[in-house]
Order: sequence, then structure tokens, then C-alpha cells
Amino acid sequence: MEFILEMKKIQKSFPGVKALQEVDFRMKPGEIHSLMGENGAGKSTLIKILTGVYEKDEGTIIFNGKKVEIKNTIDAQNLGISTVYQELNMVPHLSVGENIFVGRYPKKNNVIDWKTLFSDAQKLLDSMGLNINAKAMLSNYGTAAQQMVSIARAISLHCKIIVLDEPTSSLDTEEVEMLFRLVRELKTKGIAILFISHRLDEVYKISDRITILKDGRYEGTYLTKELSQNELITKMVGHEIEQKDKIERTHQYSSEECVIALDSIVSKPKLKNISIHIKKGEIVGLAGLLGSGRTETAQVMFGYTIPDSGKIRLKEANIFLRNPRDGVKNRMAFCTENRREEGIIPNMSVRNNILLSSLKGISNYGFLNKSKGDEIVQKYIDRFKIKTPSPNQKIKNLSGGNQQKVILARWLATNPEFIIFDEPTRGIDVGAKRDVENLIAEVADMGLAVLLISSEMSELARNCDRVYVLRDGCVAGEISEQEICPATITEVISDCKI
Repeated sequence: MEFILEMKKIQKSFPGVKALQEVDFRMKPGEIHSLMGENGAGKSTLIKILTGVYEKDEGTIIFNGKKVEIKNTIDAQNLGISTVYQELNMVPHLSVGENIFVGRYPKKNNVIDWKTLFSDAQKLLDSMGLNINAKAMLSNYGTAAQQMVSIARAISLHCKIIVLDEPTSSLDTEEVEMLFRLVRELKTKGIAILFISHRLDEVYKISDRITILKDGRYEGTYLTKELSQNELITKMVGHEIEQKDKIERTHQYSSEECVIALDSIVSKPKLKNISIHIKKGEIVGLAGLLGSGRTETAQVMFGYTIPDSGKIRLKEANIFLRNPRDGVKNRMAFCTENRREEGIIPNMSVRNNILLSSLKGISNYGFLNKSKGDEIVQKYIDRFKIKTPSPNQKIKNLSGGNQQKVILARWLATNPEFIIFDEPTRGIDVGAKRDVENLIAEVADMGLAVLLISSEMSELARNCDRVYVLRDGCVAGEISEQEICPATITEVISDCKI
């Protein structure tokens, strides 16, 4: 049997949108197969059909040589198809063993057999080469270890296909290598791995074949070693994207005016001594390993967290931020890292998501001015080229890149002077990533002070005027524009390791 999975002529439509049009997809046993495409190309829809979240409208699915119907997630699980999601669906306050066997605990005389549960869980973890205690609380372990436990749970279901959906988005370099070692081990056991990532270097490092979707259609399947990155990008977006070392700025500010500064900020337990400043029209990057204090620093600047000591200065005046509302009042904006949980209101329309933070500015005597609101919404849909059938479309139906543009539009509608971007291109494709980076440059060209937090050194190098490197809650180094490059940032971070 050449293929473990064949999906033929798959079609799926939603109101006003043809998500998939006669899409073909095939996987071989024991291969690592990447599914690529722009945001909105249909990747998520195809995966949700495979895993039983959606039912296909038309088409055929052949699994293990037999035609099957996958009507729900239980059907997929019974066939041996498991998914490890970007946002881990684990229970941190249960033990590792309980998380592995959740919903199907072994029982003896109708009572949970804890001895067997922990014994079987430990044997599984040991067989995977993981130094994890099955009896320990899952919350005792970091993101990478929890990712491994999630994979262990999939293996315990005797799966034949594991779908890894953006599995490295929250991992550092060493943790990614640990994950890849495990994935390669699974491959040797004949398990097929469907790997989804927007990080091209990882796709080329781990995958055997690549299938590309474009605009809901099947573009083709290629051996990874025979497809260059430029060819891949061109097939995904439909045209060549020029790879630039630096994002072009239409107006480089020379102003020395400091918009915001942190002086000796301490915020237990993460931040021990943070001093940074950002000038008007400047893009300043924050680099560092996971847990170094990058997001916590941004949260202090926006009023999400009140520091234990130190000062926040806005245009040289000391300010006290009690909450994010104070941050907004002081003309600050925050594009959060976790746009799905903290950024968008999924069941609200694109229109309402854009206007969410500027309702006061479009109201008269307590009544909303609809025409003024419509004008603002259309202005940003046009300006940012937000792909949506209508302003009234629910934002949850948009691609990740377009959701990110909506969040940026919301904040710009408040007319801020300082804006924070926390991992702004996380989980979006290469074309949308370049769009977002160009928008960040445009924001700085307007005179806003910008803080850019990113785990991608190349992203910081392309966009930033200066970069601060954090380590263990302290500023460990500052890199000037002339010295910024991925190698320099990595070197400073490495020098800071214990």
C-alpha cells in the first residue's frame, strides 16, 4: 500500500466562501509531509475535514486502503488520526499520566486503576526517550515538554497519522530540536506526520514532501529536496516576493524625542531590572529566549501589570498606569501575541472588531454615529487590504494574517503615539508576514514609537532601528542599527546563556 491517506476532489463551502475546490491530498506511511499555502488557502479547512471537525461537502477519503466517512472527531480518532494543536488542549492541573489517558482511564472494578495508568504512561514516555515523570503535575513542565506529552497522548491512541499544527510557534531553538528528534523517531515507526508551519527553514529541515494549496485549490505536491524556497513562495502566493534584508522606510525620523521609557523596572517574579527607551518614529526590538521577560515588559508598558518599583516615563513625564484603560488614555496600543484569545472577539464582525477601542470617538450624546463608523472601517479595510467578503463578516472566518490586520486597524483608529507588536507574524504565511511588516514600517513612518517583540532574529533585523536583548528579566545588551543582523542578535543571546 503506497498511501495511508488519500483525499480526492474534496470540496467545502461556507456562506459566501468556497473554502476548498476539488482538493487532492495524499500521505505515505512513515513520511513527514508539509501542507503549505497562504492564510486563507484552505489548509485549516482540509485539516478540520481530516480530523472530523468539519464534514466535507463532496469528495472521497480513503484511509488505509478503505473508503471512509469522517463525520466527527471520534471517527477520526477511531481511525488513528490525532492532532497536536498550536494552542495545546491540555489540563495543566492534572498529572502527566492523566493528561495522556484523559477520557479513557484504565479501570478495575469500575474504579480508576491509578497504578496501571501511571505505569503505562511512564512506559510510553520512556519508550519515547522523554525524561518526564508520569506522576508529576503537567504544569511543572514547560511548553516543549507539554508538547511532547500531547504527542504521547496521540501515540497512546495507536495513531497512524499525527497532525502537528504550528508545533514550534512557542518553542526556542533547543526545544525545536528536541521535538524534531521525536518526530524523526515516530517516522521510523511508520507513523505519518502532517507538519504545518509557516517557518520555511523548519519545513525544509524536517519534511520529505510538500503539498501546496492556493485559493482553496490544489497546486501540487513536490519532493522537498527538489523545490527551492523561492519556488515554494512563488507557488504559494502566485508571484515572486523579493527577499529583502531590510524593510524599506518612506520617512526615517531623526527626532530625538523620547516617547516612552522604562527606568529600572522591577516586576516580580519575572522582571528584575529593565531600562529601555523608544523615540518618535523608531522601531525598537525586544529579543531573548522564552521566559526572558519580553512580554512581561510590554505588559508593564501598557498598564496590564503594575511594577513593584521603577518609573514609566511618557514624553519625559512620570506616569502611573493602573490598567490597560490607562494605557489607552495615554494613547498607547497593544497588538497582543495571542490574537485568538486576547486580540479578536471571534463572534463579532470585522466592523465591530475594528471599532471596539474607538467607540467614544464615534458617539454623540451616547449614540453611535454609524456613518462615521462605516467610514473608519472602510478606510482601514482599503488601506490594509483586508480580505473579507463584507465588513459584517465574523472575524473568526478570516485568515490569521487578516485578523492581525484588523487588530492593527482597531488600534490605529484610536490615534495612538506608541504601539506594541508582540509576535505580530506568528502563525501567518510569508506573503501576509511581509504585508504586516510593511504596515509596521508605515506606522513608524507616521511618527509612532514602536516596540516589536519577536522570536525570529531575521524579523528583528529586517525591521528594527535598535534591539534590546533580555535575559532573566534584565537588559543584557543593546544593539544599534549598524550592527543589527540575525547573527549578532543570536550571539548576544548566546553570550547571555547560563
